[in-house]
Amino acid sequence: MERVTHHGRETAYRVSDRGGDGPTVCFVHGSGGTKSVWAAQAREKPPFRAVALDLSGHGDSDDIDAPAGPETLDAYANDVVAVAAEADATVLCGNSLGGAVALWVALDRDYALDGLILAGTGAKLSVSTDLLDALATDFERAIDRLHRPDRLFHDVPPEYVERSRASMRECGREVTRRDFQTCHAFDVRNRLGDIAVPSLAVVGEHDGLTPPAYHEYLADRIDDCECAVIDDAAHLAMLERPATFTEVLSTFMTAIDRSR
Repeated sequence: MERVTHHGRETAYRVSDRGGDGPTVCFVHGSGGTKSVWAAQAREKPPFRAVALDLSGHGDSDDIDAPAGPETLDAYANDVVAVAAEADATVLCGNSLGGAVALWVALDRDYALDGLILAGTGAKLSVSTDLLDALATDFERAIDRLHRPDRLFHDVPPEYVERSRASMRECGREVTRRDFQTCHAFDVRNRLGDIAVPSLAVVGEHDGLTPPAYHEYLADRIDDCECAVIDDAAHLAMLERPATFTEVLSTFMTAIDRSR
């Protein structure tokens, strides 16, 4: 594990280098998650260098003192830019909240990118009132709600679900609630035309949190954006179908490398 210091805090990240050529990808996790959600991508030995970070307050990274919404989104974007710059990563791959952060970097930061991978995310990420209420009053109910069928997972062994639940508990209610409130405030639908890098919107076919229609919307409104659907997967397709997910990313990365 490595760390980079920026804005008075340290952000933790891991590097996986299997000798691949082309741009380096910086992976950004979603609400209540950590860099470990991307562990399968390292095991799949992708033909590109990969970096996965813990956003502030998650995993091994220092926390921030910021309210949910734009201030938290800005702080998370700073985390990503700091790690990407340190690791020379020019492609961002974000899941859910991580996708929102990746979009925000592309739209609001002066950081040169070669591509965006938007996985299980959207240009607007409204959160249901029931889930927001549960995050405020009953964290276990919120965790239960997120782990209903075809939300985080479609069809995985029980141990995957238990590890996911445990990871969310370790992240804690306050940080997880801040994440979802930040998602709820996120809306860049009127700015997608400003994205000027090749993009890929990838989603599990059974994703009930950010369904395929969200990704078709991204592909329709970002000038150079393809949409890919992962069969037999839900929101965490990178965990549920890691080989297929990595293959889709590798194809996209090869195209980026050839166009540079």
